[in-house]
Amino acid sequence: MDICDVICESDTTCPGKVSGVPQSGARSSAIPDVQKTPDSRKIAIDKVGIKGIRHPVKIMDKNGHIQHTIATFGMYVHLPHHFKGTHMSRFVEILNEQEREISVSSFERMLHSMALRLEAQSGYVEMNFPYFINKAAPVSGVESLLDYDVTIIGEIEAGAYRQTLKVLVPCTSLCPCSKNISRYGAHNQRSHITITAQSSQSIWIEDLVKIAEENASSQLYGLLKRPDEKFVTEAAYDNPKFVEDLVRDVSATLNRDPRIESYIVESENFESIHNHSAYARIEHAISI
Repeated sequence: MDICDVICESDTTCPGKVSGVPQSGARSSAIPDVQKTPDSRKIAIDKVGIKGIRHPVKIMDKNGHIQHTIATFGMYVHLPHHFKGTHMSRFVEILNEQEREISVSSFERMLHSMALRLEAQSGYVEMNFPYFINKAAPVSGVESLLDYDVTIIGEIEAGAYRQTLKVLVPCTSLCPCSKNISRYGAHNQRSHITITAQSSQSIWIEDLVKIAEENASSQLYGLLKRPDEKFVTEAAYDNPKFVEDLVRDVSATLNRDPRIESYIVESENFESIHNHSAYARIEHAISI
C-alpha cells in the first residue's frame, strides 16, 4: 500500500486513482535486476569487476611519515556460473564508503566488505601508486626524491585474506661481457628490478627497494653532483651484472630473509646497444 492508498483509500476523486486503481506513474514498478538472472552457459568467471579507477590513498613510510598520493585501483570478484553478471556500481560505492584517503589498514576491511556486498566467495583488489623515497647522493650528500612504482594486492577466498607487495625499482646494470672484451668502457643501461613478495610478517616498501638496489650494478638518484656521478659510474664498472645475475642475487637475498614466504623476481634491462630488452624471471612458491 503506497501513500496514495493510505490517504485516499475511500476517495475516488484522488488524482492518483481512477475507480480505486492507481494511475500509471503513481506507483513505480520494480526495476528488474538483470545481473542476477540465470545464465545457461555454465561457465564461471575467475575475475570480473572494474579497473583503472583512481582514488586518494595515504601510505605510511618506514620513518612513520604519511605520504599522500593517488592510486589506480582494480577491483574484482569471482562470478559463479549461474549468475549472468555482477553489480559494477557496487565496486565504486565500496571504494567511496571507505576513508576519503584509503590506507593499508583499511585495505583489508574494504576487501572483506566487497566480498560480502557482492556475495562472492573470492575477491581481489589491487592498488598501484607512485611512492617516493628521499635519497642522499653518495659523495656530496645532496638530497632528492626518487619515485618507485608500488602495487599492493589483496585477495580473499573463503574468508581468508592474503596480501602481496610488488615494487618496481629502477637501477643501473653494466654488462660483464662488454667490460671483459673491450679495451676501455662497457655498455650499461637503466634496468627495472621488480620484486613481488608475500610475507609472514609486515614488510616495508623500503625493505624491498633496498634489496633490489643493493644487488644492482649501481643505484639511481634524482640528483647528482659531479663527484657523485664519478662515484656511481665507477661503482657500476666495478660491479658488472648480467640480467641473470640480477635476478639470482636478489632471489638469494630474499631466500635469507625469514619474513619472505614466496616471491617473483624480474629484471628488464633496457639494452643501450640493442633495440630490445634483456629479461629474466625467478618464481619461488608464489600464488597470485
